[in-house]
Amino acid sequence: MKRTIMISDIHGCIDPFNQLLHDINYIPQNDELILLGDYVDRGPNSKEVVNKVIKLVHEHRAIALRGNHDQRLVDFVNEGSSIIKAKFIEHGGIQTLQSYCNIDGEISDEMLDQAREIIKMDYGHHIDFLSTLPLFHEDKTHIYVHAGLNPDYIEWWKQPDHDFMYIKDKFIHHTFTNLHKKIVFGHTRTIDIHGSADVWFGEDKIGIDGGCAYGMQLNCLIYQNGSYLTRKVNKVRRPLM
Repeated sequence: MKRTIMISDIHGCIDPFNQLLHDINYIPQNDELILLGDYVDRGPNSKEVVNKVIKLVHEHRAIALRGNHDQRLVDFVNEGSSIIKAKFIEHGGIQTLQSYCNIDGEISDEMLDQAREIIKMDYGHHIDFLSTLPLFHEDKTHIYVHAGLNPDYIEWWKQPDHDFMYIKDKFIHHTFTNLHKKIVFGHTRTIDIHGSADVWFGEDKIGIDGGCAYGMQLNCLIYQNGSYLTRKVNKVRRPLM
């Protein structure tokens, strides 16, 4: 029976991502890979991660969801208001600009606008790709989402887009008794849930964000034949293509 492989919040950490896929012997023909969003910001190689995700989706039918950082990059490039610029920089956007544009040091507003144009011109396909990613995925056993579900919505798929990408405590502290499926999510670092960067198994939900871009680990959750396995990468042992 095929494996379902789940990874979230890569945040520009291309080497741990490649290492993790190598360690679990990911075989696209046999495995289903589901990525739960936040491919950019904070880590050093956002451009390379997005390139990798595009390849996995287009060539290997991986499923990639949209995270709040992915949406923020889209908004930064396409809209670029002063508020959006400030939020982008505040939440790890400088590292993304370093990856895409080789921008370093103190960044002026003029430099931000130049970076927007460079990304739009040279990597517009990245922005188009991120902007059209789905906000959730569902199969017979799980609901996959970047941040979580709002318990105020019985028809959870009708909740606001913002909740799919941003919700935290209201989701984490609520027990969903009517879904009959586990909710797999990222966004909230598991160390903030149970004091460990390892995968958190709740009664009705599973958190997998190991805080890789914060110097912790990149987690992988594997589901096969009704059982779960976890793998993680703390430090990359060797560079992998």
